[in-house]
Amino acid sequence: MNPEPTIVSLLASGTEIVSALGLRSRLVGRSHECDYPEDVMTLPVLSAPKVDPTAPSPQIDRQLREIVREGLSVYSIRVDELERLRPDLIVTQDQCEVCAVSLEDVEHALCQLTLTETTVCSLHPENLDDVFTDIGNVAELAGVPERGNRLISSMQDRLAHLERRTRAARRRPRVAMIEWMEPVMIGGGWIPELVRIAGGEPVIVESPETFKTVAWSEVVAAQPDVVVIMPCGYDTGKSLAELQQPVLSRIVRNLSATRDGRCYVADGNAYFNRSGPRLVDSAEMLAGLLHPEILPDGLPRFAHACARWPGEMP
Repeated sequence: MNPEPTIVSLLASGTEIVSALGLRSRLVGRSHECDYPEDVMTLPVLSAPKVDPTAPSPQIDRQLREIVREGLSVYSIRVDELERLRPDLIVTQDQCEVCAVSLEDVEHALCQLTLTETTVCSLHPENLDDVFTDIGNVAELAGVPERGNRLISSMQDRLAHLERRTRAARRRPRVAMIEWMEPVMIGGGWIPELVRIAGGEPVIVESPETFKTVAWSEVVAAQPDVVVIMPCGYDTGKSLAELQQPVLSRIVRNLSATRDGRCYVADGNAYFNRSGPRLVDSAEMLAGLLHPEILPDGLPRFAHACARWPGEMP
């Protein structure tokens, strides 16, 4: 492989990893979801979704289920643009066929091309350790393993420091992390680990396992002290807009956590959903929500990315 390989990232977290490794200049293409750091928006886009991302969550869910049921890919790849760019390295994933361009999509695209020298790095993060492993793999294939080690150490140090601070909490609230609103999905993977590091106890999904679809009645029965709504692919504004729907609004308002002023909406798209360097920021944001008495600086820092619902943050 080229000692300074050109890179196409077909995964938002992959783009963030590549950039955090100091390799932004080597990126030559991105997926339609890659939007951070902001300057990657100038790169050619090599993928597109087959569903309408602006639709309400129940409609998106129905569209995705129909596509998967028919055995079709959720995303299309611009093979002509991939051929033109001829990257040395493609970063993709094989964890979730509906979340982002998959390894199968990339392999199918490569079968149509002549990119025999292109290496594919497929990420498969199921928990935080896997995230660190993925970062190391990207760094290794990009020829900068030492940068990967430094980035991993920095993330682990920040998480360890945060966990030490939250141990001082007198009470660890029980937290429901809502990954999707209609139908309701509870965050799995690295999410329960982030909750514990932030000084809470996850409910319904308590360990790094598959994200779980439940009924709102199960969320009510779990009696969480705190509810954090951070749907996959949604920023704070889109989630707040969806919560204006009368039926959904009534359900969420009746949660005991909401009545106690402890229901929050967070920018899941930028933070919790992406298995990259900003998961540390996600943990710090969550700690600020759970323990403002311990981390009073947490809320102001993330004011752009989280909001109490309904009502204003303190």
